[in-house]
Order: sequence, then structure tokens, then C-alpha cells
Amino acid sequence: MEKIADSESMVMRSAKTEDAEEILAIYGPYVKKTAITFEYDIPTLQDFKERIENTLTRYPYLVATCNGVIIGYAYAGPFHPRAAYQHSAELSIYLSPASRGQGLGKKLYSALERILLSQHVYNLEACITWAGENDPYVPRTSPLFHEHLGFRLVGRFSKCGYKFGQWYDMVWMEKLIGNRPEHPEPFIPYSELGKK
Repeated sequence: MEKIADSESMVMRSAKTEDAEEILAIYGPYVKKTAITFEYDIPTLQDFKERIENTLTRYPYLVATCNGVIIGYAYAGPFHPRAAYQHSAELSIYLSPASRGQGLGKKLYSALERILLSQHVYNLEACITWAGENDPYVPRTSPLFHEHLGFRLVGRFSKCGYKFGQWYDMVWMEKLIGNRPEHPEPFIPYSELGKK
């Protein structure tokens, strides 16, 4: 599944390991300048290539490009490794600063939803850093973005992450998609979708 959607200057497609450097250039500032991710250190290029490759065996990993340059990406992963959770997935999304607020996040998540539903995933989960109103490291946009897309708050963990000399809460937001059959078909790995 190479090309997902396109417009005049924007194309969405599956990520490739060769995209790792461009994707890491978007992710790196989130690590160093925000508490949106709880990583302290920017992963190495090799680590990031392995993350992309490992994700693509089971879940979609999408990039959005504008004139051939990656401007955002989103991917899914396991909500929990136990077999009974196979119909749930955790989502993550990161956009370049210039591409925020233009509907790109919605397009990426919509594409993920369509793919995940075809994999027999029905619960989408998002783990989000929660901070006070004027925290310099965590804008309040992520919970609002998810709420706008139909996610609802389902849980909160107090002071479970420590970064930049302060404690942060973490919330879970959830969106239910599709009609849950009484006896769902097994999860289809992303790498197997084209073969079905």
C-alpha cells in the first residue's frame, strides 16, 4: 500500500526505512524542546529505521509529503501485547511546525482509521501528556485535536512522567470505530493487507 491519498501538492503514503532521516528531523525537536514525548534523547538514525521497519510489519506508518518533502507522519502500534487486545491500537502523530493547523493531522488520522478498520481494529487509543494552562513544554492542542476527531477522555495518571525538572500527568483518550462484530475476524498485520 504505497500511495494513500493526494492533492495538488500533498501526498500521503506508507513510510519506508529510507524516510527515517526526514522523519527524525520532525521528531527530534519534540524530544529536545517539548514534553509531548517522554524520551530524553533523540534516537539514532539506525534506531529510528528499526522502529519504522518493526512498526510496518504489523501496523500502518504513514508520511505526508509536500512537494516531495515529509511534513508530518502518523503511525499505529499495539495498545498492549496480549492477544485479546488485538482489536485495539495506539496512535501517534507528529507534524512539522509549518504544517500544523491546516488539517493535515485529521487527514493522517483518517487514513490510519480506514487502514486499521480493514485490519479489524475497532478501538483507537491515544496517550497524551497533560499539563497546566501555560506550560512552556506542553501545548494544550493535542487533547483538543483528539477531542475534535471524536476521541474522549477515558483515564488519567498523575505525575507519572518527569521531564525538564517537573512532573507531568498523562491521559488516555479513546475513539471507537466501526461496528464490533460479536465474533471479530483475527487482526490482519499491515504487511499482509495487500495479500488478502
